[in-house]
Amino acid sequence: MIPTQHLLSIAMTQANFLTSPIPAPRSYPDGTPEGPARFFNREVSWLSFNWRVLDEARNPRVPLLERLRFLSISATNLDEFYTVRVAGLRELVREGHGTPSDDGLTPAEQLALVNTNARRLMAAQQAVWTGVRREMEQADITILSRSRVTRAEEAYLRRYFVEDVFPILSPLAIDPAHPFPFIPNLGFCLALELAAESDGRQMQALLPVPQQIERFIPLPGGTRFLRLEDLLLMHLRSLFPGYRDTGYCAFRVLRDSDLEVEEEAEDLVREFESALKRRRRGSVIRLKITAGAPDRLRRLIMEKLEVKSEEVVEVEGLLGMADLGALVLDNRRDLQWPSFTPRVPERVQDHDGDMFAAIRQKDMLLHHPYETFDMVVRFLQQAAHDPNVLAIKQTLYRTSYDSPIVDALCAAAETGKTVTALVELKARFDEAANIRQSRRLERSGAHVVYGFTQYKTHAKISTVVRRENGQLVTYTHFGTGNYHPITARIYTDLSLFTCDPALGRDASKVFNFLTGYVQPSELENLAISPSTSRTG
Repeated sequence: MIPTQHLLSIAMTQANFLTSPIPAPRSYPDGTPEGPARFFNREVSWLSFNWRVLDEARNPRVPLLERLRFLSISATNLDEFYTVRVAGLRELVREGHGTPSDDGLTPAEQLALVNTNARRLMAAQQAVWTGVRREMEQADITILSRSRVTRAEEAYLRRYFVEDVFPILSPLAIDPAHPFPFIPNLGFCLALELAAESDGRQMQALLPVPQQIERFIPLPGGTRFLRLEDLLLMHLRSLFPGYRDTGYCAFRVLRDSDLEVEEEAEDLVREFESALKRRRRGSVIRLKITAGAPDRLRRLIMEKLEVKSEEVVEVEGLLGMADLGALVLDNRRDLQWPSFTPRVPERVQDHDGDMFAAIRQKDMLLHHPYETFDMVVRFLQQAAHDPNVLAIKQTLYRTSYDSPIVDALCAAAETGKTVTALVELKARFDEAANIRQSRRLERSGAHVVYGFTQYKTHAKISTVVRRENGQLVTYTHFGTGNYHPITARIYTDLSLFTCDPALGRDASKVFNFLTGYVQPSELENLAISPSTSRTG
């Protein structure tokens, strides 16, 4: 086991495992470490994971646009990490908590380690973007600066600005009559210093960059793109007639998004809805601002957002790197992994698509995405419309916006079947979507429960009770992934379909635990974390 104090340096030196030399072996004391040295720090370990995500963005064996996708994912991951995990650490530091965690580090020590590592990670992301952008240009995908726009493209961009952008913009002067506006989480703004052309009178203003418009604007031909913020800078005179800009910067805000929910709340759904509203107005955790920002603008932004200097990151390069995923172009499949068609299990085809007949013949173990996740959807759709099906029980952690699984559960409930759904409200950043799905299920007549206040329910189980030859047969699906048909196309997961009576009894006991809080006894095949998984 590697002591925590060495973890940061190892993460930094070995992150680029593709080109780094094999490190020299380290010597550690014999025997099992005692005390804090037994543990890895969770936050530093997570950053090491995100370094590995970034490594895929610089892996020359990965297709170019897939590398761009990994770069975008690493940036999205880091934003979420700061809005949740770092937000929690900062709160502990501000409240004066000095108790070390199991790895021996106090909250302040953890926060310092995280910030140092994260700044290096962000610098590495910019370096990777520089290289990827250069390769994209060689592949005829160009991100333009304003100076490289042609006259014909200027005319096109002028029309685009007037018709598709100008109506959405809200330029905001900053003075006693126009206080500094609220900038939401992930909010992206231009801050401007302006001077009146008539008398030179100074004015400061903000121009929020609307999130409803694509960040990279495709120019005619579809291979050249201009960033939205550059388009806005090109047309400032249309927004502030009679003024010229004397300085500007761009900045992006991350806010505390960690949900605090009262465990004794009378209505958990309403408590989550209130917490989601509070989250939108959480305190600023990190301010990213373009390097070289005018001093007056920088001080104003920091003062109005109540940000300390250590929470400010000056960026030499691209702000909002999470948006790069939009440049994974559908028309450039040559720069992505080859597409493939997931396999439909032969046994399902042998039974003309009848999932119950296929499962009765023998248990089915599927490997997604290589074998299609549509079998899971089909299983529930057939159950919803089968007159012999009496009951369906389902866990839902994350699912898609227009979920065919939720549609099937609603259809089953509306036809009189007993439908029970556990909807996990604590699925990070899917809370609002899950509340919406739970309302749909309730309106259809399903029984909806929300699990445990002190735990997240990650179990992925679905049971269908069917009457066959005068007896009740339980068909069960166990999965390692979410019931999410879209992410199931790319995530690697396993699905087990079975009508084994013992597994059906165990699944029913687990659902009774989730709905009635009665911990099951004498499980025949399953173990439940955290109660029986260790001993089992």
